[in-house]
Amino acid sequence: MKTAVVFPGMGYTKDRPLLYFSGKLAVRHGYELIHLDFSGLDWSKEKLKDPDFMMQTLNECLRRTQAAIADKDPQTEFVFISKSIGTVVAAAYAAQNRLNVRQICFSPLEYVGNYITDESGIMFYADADPFAGYEAIEKLCAEKRLQSFRIHGGNHSLETGDVIADIKNLSDMMKLVNEAFTK
Repeated sequence: MKTAVVFPGMGYTKDRPLLYFSGKLAVRHGYELIHLDFSGLDWSKEKLKDPDFMMQTLNECLRRTQAAIADKDPQTEFVFISKSIGTVVAAAYAAQNRLNVRQICFSPLEYVGNYITDESGIMFYADADPFAGYEAIEKLCAEKRLQSFRIHGGNHSLETGDVIADIKNLSDMMKLVNEAFTK
């Protein structure tokens, strides 16, 4: 059994381009697709800077993840597709449950480094993201031997403001996501 799980970001839902097209690619490669729902949580940017609040939020997201995939066979081949805060939840869940998971992380937060395992996936990040310093993400990728893709001038949504450039970047990212499903 192959299952892809989508871990959304604060305001970046399953219907936004990165998660939507990644989900479509998962299905194309024969994966069952599960969309997690982290709605109803207080996602205020100021509170997410508080480590205690971040841990409470993370624990609630982990509980919701467990409820959504608890019935999966232990031999399930998982791919976790995540955005922003979802990158931390996905990596923490995999570490907590000792799952061998391929991770596809969009706009990872620096906290992801506390959980993600070596050679477990790809990080898509931008160098103008106010929520994660790109230098820290690059260091993490080097230390953990993670594949990476940097958007020059991109924000937390991995967009530059130039629609044509953003469409090309999206295409380039989806080519790499497609490859991730064949590994």
